[in-house]
Amino acid sequence: MKSYLIGLIGSGITTSLSPALHEDEAVHHGLHYVYRVLDTDVLGGDVGELVRTARRMGYDGLNITHPCKQAVIPHLDELSADAATLGAVNTVVFDGDRAVGHNTDWTGFAESFARGLPDAPARRVVQLGAGGAGAAVAHALLTLGADRLTVVDAEPERAARLATGLAGRFGAGRARCAARDDLPRLLADADGLAHATPVGMERHPGLPFPAELLRPGLWVADIVYRPLETELLRQARAAGCRTLDGGGMVVFQAAHAFRLFTGRAPDAERMLAHLVDLVAA
Repeated sequence: MKSYLIGLIGSGITTSLSPALHEDEAVHHGLHYVYRVLDTDVLGGDVGELVRTARRMGYDGLNITHPCKQAVIPHLDELSADAATLGAVNTVVFDGDRAVGHNTDWTGFAESFARGLPDAPARRVVQLGAGGAGAAVAHALLTLGADRLTVVDAEPERAARLATGLAGRFGAGRARCAARDDLPRLLADADGLAHATPVGMERHPGLPFPAELLRPGLWVADIVYRPLETELLRQARAAGCRTLDGGGMVVFQAAHAFRLFTGRAPDAERMLAHLVDLVAA
């Protein structure tokens, strides 16, 4: 039986559902597949040190999550075209003596969005969050045909860098940045909101902005999946918004990473059903 040793690097991830998602899918393929959590809060050290240690210990690959998706890049030997374009990595494959970074976040979000909000209008979309996950979500939204994306981040320079890169790839009129103070005006005129910050995660509870800014006619997509129903999504539904939780993104990005690690085609529908069971448990 072929064996795989995979890890997940990030902060505050001891309750991640990724190990169970990957290991359960591997059972259906007859693979011996061990998935370990490498939490920087528990282990100490930086992401580069953990990547080097994993390589020495014979890991076949790694997933990378918040807040390491951009910080990991200097410690890799090569980037896929997508990872280089986005400037963010969520999957590392050890290929011989090389560590190759990939990005399955953007395809994961794109697949989830197309499935969960297939006919959502996207003339004007606001995105909150411009980190590694935000870069992937923004790329996906514009690839799917959003006419104009406005990026807002707590670090204005980061939002500006992301918007500049997006405009360079998709056209000057397709992406721009704005200040957080502009959110009331932006959301009043937007078709949808993509939320790509840690706010709403178990370790970062709460809302990213006042619930009064939500209104019927606005769709809200959240990338947080633990919990699946964040406070933002709860308030959005109460306000009459169509919503998309982060479960689809986490499953589809995991399925795409599983294929990179093993060369096997995973059953995403089976993985989605398993995620529902895991969350319920």
